[in-house]
Amino acid sequence: MARIAWVNLPKGKHVEIALTYIYGVGRTTANQILEKVSIEKTRRIETLSEEELDIIRDVVKEMVVEGDLRRLVAGNIKRLQEINCYRGQRHRKRLPVRGQSTKTNARTRKGKSTAIAGKKK
Repeated sequence: MARIAWVNLPKGKHVEIALTYIYGVGRTTANQILEKVSIEKTRRIETLSEEELDIIRDVVKEMVVEGDLRRLVAGNIKRLQEINCYRGQRHRKRLPVRGQSTKTNARTRKGKSTAIAGKKK
């Protein structure tokens, strides 16, 4: 089982897709990593040798991923809340932050709707 940045990568997937299981690595970054280490993106994880995995680990180690990135994002949100800016207030109230409409949508962010007593007439 391949393990990179404290994440177990799935065996049956292509390397490009498997790298996206690491928090902070998307498809574009995964392709850049594979170009840098000159590995085909269509190869499967189980076909990689331990040397190739070590090279990928070295490249990923230079990036901010997983726990460090999560801490960085949480710190940025906390800073916005502390300076009491508009985005920080939206985070604090658990409402959409980037200007989305909330009259009819935003159920994912707002949570399950609650009934209002005496509304039906």
